[in-house]
Amino acid sequence: MKCMLLQKWFRIPSDPELENQINDRISFKKFLHLSLDQPSPDHSTFSRFRKRISKAAMIELNNTVLDEFARRGLIINEGIAVDARLVKSASKPLPNDKLEQLKDKRNTPEGKLGKNGNPLKFCRDSESDWTVKNQKPHYGLKEHASVDVDNGFILAATLTPASESDSGYLPYLTIASSHTKEPIEKVYADKGYFGKPNRIFLNLNEIKDGVMRKNTTTTRLTATEIKRNKKISKKRYIVEQYFGLSHLYDGAYRARFTTILKNLWDTMCRQMAFNIRRGTKLIPV
Repeated sequence: MKCMLLQKWFRIPSDPELENQINDRISFKKFLHLSLDQPSPDHSTFSRFRKRISKAAMIELNNTVLDEFARRGLIINEGIAVDARLVKSASKPLPNDKLEQLKDKRNTPEGKLGKNGNPLKFCRDSESDWTVKNQKPHYGLKEHASVDVDNGFILAATLTPASESDSGYLPYLTIASSHTKEPIEKVYADKGYFGKPNRIFLNLNEIKDGVMRKNTTTTRLTATEIKRNKKISKKRYIVEQYFGLSHLYDGAYRARFTTILKNLWDTMCRQMAFNIRRGTKLIPV
């Protein structure tokens, strides 16, 4: 896991390069508690590790990191900002008809085997799909995330096909963001999360509603609601800041793997690396 964190912190593009960097850099060996004559784990070990560690284990590891920062006095659950962003597929886009054919083939025993009859190791992405944003078509995934509005920690993240609605993931992200015994006080979100189901969820759980309002077919925003939206936007910007930083420095605008499960693991690893870096700046170690 510490090797994976080094890969994220130093933007190392591949597992073979990570192996080379560990063998070459004394600081890496010191961080990993390797002696100078002890070689790095083989790059294939990193790949097997990703396959072996579960989503539940990654959530537990991220919870441990956040619990430690909370124990050191950082407030985490005072308020969260929820948002989503599009992520390009790692594969070349396919038309919808060919995509459906590929999905049907993958669901058969023959579709899981290569030309030589061995299990497929590398395959085209069949879990992404199409959506349209700002009148532009997009083929890929969607990352849904929640961020602590005070210190900027990533509290929860998940991946779905790009066509999934943003609004339906507010309850999941809110529940998944509860890392301490203190309840979440308020949820901030843009107009895409406006709607009766989310209002009911927040009300039933006694969480303050920080979702921006929007015009409907029957009502227009009042001056008070417009002013309220502006105040909310000054709080929820922090989740867009995380998206921007990871887009710029971590290449998060494009999926690294061709399955949602592997990409979710990569997202959670980025989440941990991001939180540790931010937390150590707030509390010097």
